[in-house]
Amino acid sequence: MKHLLSSALLTIAATCAASLLHPLHAQTPGVDFPKASPAASIKEQVGLASVAIDYSRPSARGRKIFGSLVPFGEVWRTGANEATKITFGAEVTFGGELVPAGTYGLFTIPGEKEWTVILNKVSGQWGSYAYDAKNDQVRIKVAPTHLAEPTETFLISVGDLKDDGASVSFAWESTRVSIKLHSEVVKVIVPQIEAAMKAEGKKPYFPSAMFYYEHGLDLKQALAWMEEALKEQPDAVWMVYRKGLIQAKAGDKPGALATGKQALALAEKAGGAIGAEYKRLCESLIASVK
Repeated sequence: MKHLLSSALLTIAATCAASLLHPLHAQTPGVDFPKASPAASIKEQVGLASVAIDYSRPSARGRKIFGSLVPFGEVWRTGANEATKITFGAEVTFGGELVPAGTYGLFTIPGEKEWTVILNKVSGQWGSYAYDAKNDQVRIKVAPTHLAEPTETFLISVGDLKDDGASVSFAWESTRVSIKLHSEVVKVIVPQIEAAMKAEGKKPYFPSAMFYYEHGLDLKQALAWMEEALKEQPDAVWMVYRKGLIQAKAGDKPGALATGKQALALAEKAGGAIGAEYKRLCESLIASVK
């Protein structure tokens, strides 16, 4: 009897410990309880890299978060339940560090004045209980910023999107942490443009001209490609207007002014919503180069 009682107590203790470690894994037959920290997913395209983030969103519910519920100086799963997971579809630079394509566990070490953001090669961990620093891909230091309006529910976002970069941000309580994300596009796209221009068939004149313009590359070449594109569509107001932008960026104000006026005339002729939109854009271009 004594042996049976001891075994029963051990079973109860093990069950209780498991429920504490995995509180959301416990299920009650016939009852569908709402999740305390619901799952969320983010998918974005940053340059040539797809970025996917899977995490759970705990809420403050009146509790003090950083320095209390989430201690300073300790590894945090960066959310709730399973550790946050981030997947890069191509090589990226994360916080200034080169990171190969792949899936990583995203951990953090919060601090009052500095956070450590970690990409760990082992993803899919429950919490940070099995976290091992020897599997870290990168560690970066980031200064947190104060939010004027508190965030009740933990939020990860991908913002400040450009064609070659973005920022990954964490916000909870009155704290925000942001990491720069960069996807190399110039070194990849320029050789492709050059090859396309040498190949037989239709040339990508317009998008190539705009790529060079947007990335501050050879503006003389960008203008030549835009001229070629306009031979095929001479009355395309969106192309004429962008020719003016290239001229302005290259420092040719008289040329940009003349092109802006040409585009304005096309916009007024087009009429409707597109005409009104390009009328405003052309007037702004003209004003900037007068």
